[in-house]
Amino acid sequence: MSLAAPPSSVDVAVIGAGAAGIAAARALAGTGLSTVVLEARDRIGGRAHTIVRDGHALDMGCGWLHSADENPLARLAEGAGFTLDRTRPPWESQAFNHEMSAGEQAEFRAAFAAFEDRVAEAAARGEEGPASILFEPGNRWNPRIDAISGALNGARFAEVSIRDYDAYRDTGVNWRVAEGYGRLVERLGAGVPLVTDCAVSRVDRSGPVLRLETAKGGVEARALILTLPTDLIAAEAVRFDPPLPDLMEAAASLPLGLASKLHMTVTGAEDFPKDSQLWGRADTADTAGYHLRPFGRPMIEARFGGDIARQLEADGEAAFFAFASDELVHLLGSDMRRRIAPVAASMWGADPWSRGAYSHALPGHAGDRARLKAPVERRIFIAGEATSEVFYGTAHGAWLEGGRAAQEVLTALEGAGPA
Repeated sequence: MSLAAPPSSVDVAVIGAGAAGIAAARALAGTGLSTVVLEARDRIGGRAHTIVRDGHALDMGCGWLHSADENPLARLAEGAGFTLDRTRPPWESQAFNHEMSAGEQAEFRAAFAAFEDRVAEAAARGEEGPASILFEPGNRWNPRIDAISGALNGARFAEVSIRDYDAYRDTGVNWRVAEGYGRLVERLGAGVPLVTDCAVSRVDRSGPVLRLETAKGGVEARALILTLPTDLIAAEAVRFDPPLPDLMEAAASLPLGLASKLHMTVTGAEDFPKDSQLWGRADTADTAGYHLRPFGRPMIEARFGGDIARQLEADGEAAFFAFASDELVHLLGSDMRRRIAPVAASMWGADPWSRGAYSHALPGHAGDRARLKAPVERRIFIAGEATSEVFYGTAHGAWLEGGRAAQEVLTALEGAGPA
C-alpha cells in the first residue's frame, strides 16, 4: 500500500524496503502495531531488482533461490503463482572443454574442495584470519579459487574471514524464479504500508520517542527496524543522535563486496548448451563467469566479482561489455564479437542506496554479524543479509532476519499496546 507521505507517528518505522524490510512489515501486520516502511528509492526490492527487456525478466541483483528446499521464499513464490525453475545451476556443467579439459576440471574441483576442507578444519580449531592463508602455496588453481571468491563474496579470499566463510550454510539446492527474483520480492511487498522516495537522514534518539527526519517530513516512532546495507550504515547515511559508534564499527567490519552482472544477447544461441557455464582465464582472479543461455534464452549472463568488478564499474558500464567481448572471443572464436550485444549491466557499487552487492566479514571479525544485530535500547533493531550468520549474502537470509527483528520488536513492546 503506497502512501504519498509517512504518518507523523507510528509504533514501528522500518527503514528500507528490501527483502528484510518487507519481511519485517509483513510479520508486524495484524499485530495491532502501526507500521510504515520508508524507502529512499522510487521502487521496492532493494538489491532484488528485475528489469524486462524484449519480454525477458532479467535479474540485476540476486537471481538464485539458494538452499531452495529450505528457503521460505521458494514456498512464498509458488503460493504467489510464480514459476520455479529447477534446472541444474550452470556452475554444475561447463560448456565445451575450450577452457579446461575434463581432467583439468576434475583437478580444479579437487583443489577447491581441499581448500574448503582446510577452511573448515581451521574454523573447527578456532583459528581466524584471511581465508587466503589456507591456499596451497604454488597451486596453479589459486587464481581460479580467488575468482570463485569474487562470485561468492564479492571480494578475494584475502579480505574474507576464515570462520565467517565456514559458517555459511547451503543445502546445495538452487532454483530460480522465471518471472524474476526482484518481481517476487516486489509482489510480496504489495499491501505493506510504505513510502518511496523517502530517504531517512537522521534519527534523534535523545527522548522517549524516536524522531526520524525524512525527505517527506518527520516521523515519530516507538521502535525502529534498520535494514540498510552495511556500507550505508558505516557511512552514517542515516545519522543517529546521539551517535551509535558500536553499530558503525560492526557495519564497517562487514563491508559489501561487489558482484556485477552483464546481460547480453547472442545470435546462433543454438550452438551453446543451455544453462551451462564458461569461465574466462584460469591464471588470474580478474576474469568473469559466463552463464550460457539462461532459461534457454538466446542470451549470455556474465558475472564479475571483486576487484575486476570494481575496476570495470569505475571505467563505466561499457567497460563490462568490452571485457566480456575479449574473453568470449578468446574462449569461443573471433566471430563472437559480432554475435553478442549488450543489454544491461548492474552497477551496484555506484548505486547510492547500495554501494555494493553483499557483505563479507573481514578477517578477525567473524563475530560481528551478531554484534551488528544486537538491539539498541530495546527500540532500535537491525536486520538484513549482513546480520544473518549462516545465510549472509542472500535474499532469504535477509528475509529471515527481517522476521527475527519484527519478533524482537513485538517482544520489546509487548504489553505496552499501540501508541
